[in-house]
Amino acid sequence: MEFTGILGLIKLFGIFFYVGLFAIGGGLVAATFMQQILVDKYAVITTEKFYSMLAISESTPGPIGINLATYCGNEIYGPIGGVVTTIGEVLPSLIIIMLVSRFFFNFQKKPAVQAAFSGLRPATGGMILVAMVSVFMVSLLNIPLFKESAAILDLFRWKSLIFYAICLLVVLKFKKIHPVFIVLAGAAFGVVFL
Repeated sequence: MEFTGILGLIKLFGIFFYVGLFAIGGGLVAATFMQQILVDKYAVITTEKFYSMLAISESTPGPIGINLATYCGNEIYGPIGGVVTTIGEVLPSLIIIMLVSRFFFNFQKKPAVQAAFSGLRPATGGMILVAMVSVFMVSLLNIPLFKESAAILDLFRWKSLIFYAICLLVVLKFKKIHPVFIVLAGAAFGVVFL
């Protein structure tokens, strides 16, 4: 799919409106949708580039999904693409919140509404798990080496795996450490060792 001219902007808006409409559960669910559409379906962004963009979006202030939408739009179409994708991502939520705030209190006690929310919880959890596993695999495993002839030790990115284990231990042991320090350590590690 080509993203050029005004038609390209309309396509981008439509894609991100779709993502914003169906990404119930937050930014990581939106990231899963974006990966499926932009990387897997249309191949306008490479897998490595997408996960680098996701890492930057998680590290910057603000909601991950909106940061990633802006970054993707900017990468594909330039600054105007960033604006269009951000609007596309946010607009469904604004519309839905205005409708829900208007009518929710009249319907919140209905069994069908409560059942719908009960069903959304595990579905959202599954989408977040898919995003987590995808980031984990790209970060810590040498995916192209998953062949029968590859040695088991060659399947892992050992530097990244050791750093991940250290960060995990630090977070679990020192619960008062601020996450910003872990993010900064990750950025420094990437610059120095990767």
